[in-house]
Amino acid sequence: MTMTDTVARPPADMREVIDQGRTALGIELGSTRIKAVLTGPDHAAIAVGSHDWENQFVDRTWTYSLEAVWSGLQACFAALAADVKQRYGTELRTTGALGVSAMMHGYLAFDADGELLTPFRTWRNTNTGEAAEQLSELFGYNIPHRWSIAHLYQAVLNGEEHLGRLAHLTTLAGYVHWKLTGRQVLGTGDASGMFPIDIATGGYDTRMLGQFDDLVAGRGLPLKLADLLPAVLPAGEPAGTLTEAGARLLDPSGVLQPGVAMCPPEGDAGTGMVATNSVARRTGNISAGTSIFAMIVLDGELSRVHPEIDLVTTPAGDLVAMVHCNNGASELNSWAGLFAEFAAALGVERDSSTIFETLFRSALDGAADGGGLMAFNYLSGEPITRLHEGRPMFLREPGSSLNLATFMRTQLYSALATLRIGMDVLQKAESVRLDRMFAHGGLFKTEGVAQRLLAAAIDTPVSVGNLAAEGGAWGIAVLAAFHRTRTPGQSLDDFLNTSVFAGAQLDTVDPDPADVAGFDAFMRRYVAALPVQQAAVEHS
Repeated sequence: MTMTDTVARPPADMREVIDQGRTALGIELGSTRIKAVLTGPDHAAIAVGSHDWENQFVDRTWTYSLEAVWSGLQACFAALAADVKQRYGTELRTTGALGVSAMMHGYLAFDADGELLTPFRTWRNTNTGEAAEQLSELFGYNIPHRWSIAHLYQAVLNGEEHLGRLAHLTTLAGYVHWKLTGRQVLGTGDASGMFPIDIATGGYDTRMLGQFDDLVAGRGLPLKLADLLPAVLPAGEPAGTLTEAGARLLDPSGVLQPGVAMCPPEGDAGTGMVATNSVARRTGNISAGTSIFAMIVLDGELSRVHPEIDLVTTPAGDLVAMVHCNNGASELNSWAGLFAEFAAALGVERDSSTIFETLFRSALDGAADGGGLMAFNYLSGEPITRLHEGRPMFLREPGSSLNLATFMRTQLYSALATLRIGMDVLQKAESVRLDRMFAHGGLFKTEGVAQRLLAAAIDTPVSVGNLAAEGGAWGIAVLAAFHRTRTPGQSLDDFLNTSVFAGAQLDTVDPDPADVAGFDAFMRRYVAALPVQQAAVEHS
């Protein structure tokens, strides 16, 4: 099944399918794009819409305004509705099911009247180190900087005034879902990035809830933590319906009608697992965009706590090891923009896809070990390497050869380096086994380049394909369809294998021994050079 092909080749009866609501709609708020995907009865995408947006760095905090959230959602939905109208000559009045996904973690705090108490603090902020360290020690469980509970406790440590009025804490997906349905709930996967989940019960870990309440007693919080957090729902459970007010928030034109069944809101990690059919044990996926992260569904618990590894869940509630790196392809994008500007100055105009493909393909001819060149892609802090801020850097050893091929290989290596550090913990320290690893995201659009280098970085076969062609927005549409169409008792894994991905084609690349040895050599120099990155933060 190829989703993009289906969009380009509408069946004759698709207008009737849309009018009758035999569709599912998924909307995902990513770091740089809000995207909507409408799927038909076979789960293939039949229409898409999108809206570009960017976070803002305000008062040393990465944030998006709530005004930008709603203007972006409305623009995205309008683009989707226009695509439906253009392709099928009908209005998008309803859909069979709807789901919302977004970037995980962060801090959205509201008072009892539903008013935002502080600007939205996104996952990208790394100013919660003191809180994360103390909570990890208290719980005996790794609490990363970006988790919602770390943001909350850091606010407690800072003595922030708004805590006395705090009534509700949620994620971006949870916030949008709340406004669309009136229900304060989260899917299990998204909830697991706010506070640890007890795999046995599917809810928040009650021991840790009690420990947190004891820790903050008398320090300004008016409610118990369990009363502040959204309710947890596994994939497939009903999560409310689109209200009249919610329909107008999405579609101010008044065409979209209320009453649409909604699935639990999920985080982008969970929708990435669904979109790559990676919810079964010993499967995994790597997503590379603004950030880069790997999700590995575990056979069992890890032997001990590792600060490099987050433990979250699939949307169905299975334990997942997550290696999350704050910095992904953004610095590569900046270099591509510089080369495009230089080409334009020479009078050579090329579209961005041609620029990227030319640069990426050159990397295949670069020195396997980076040839004495080194790069750090740290636009923001990187917890895996204990850096609270970042400074993008490029440096080289005297006598090294500065050529385009090795320069680009070094930049691609840099985008994968922190991921490798985390994967070493799983593969070497914990002996985690993988049956398959799937890669998706913008880094892999140029066929056979980043895929080959990633295979070398983790010394594991890496597959790409059309499974995630429409990304997390398609993943949450599939979860919406799962809620609406699954058979009684059917698992998410079975639904994906029998109803969604049957017959899907993959292209798999095995690690090349020379590339593996070269990446290993690069990593030794990368780790040795980390103090240079630290010094740049301290002195600039």
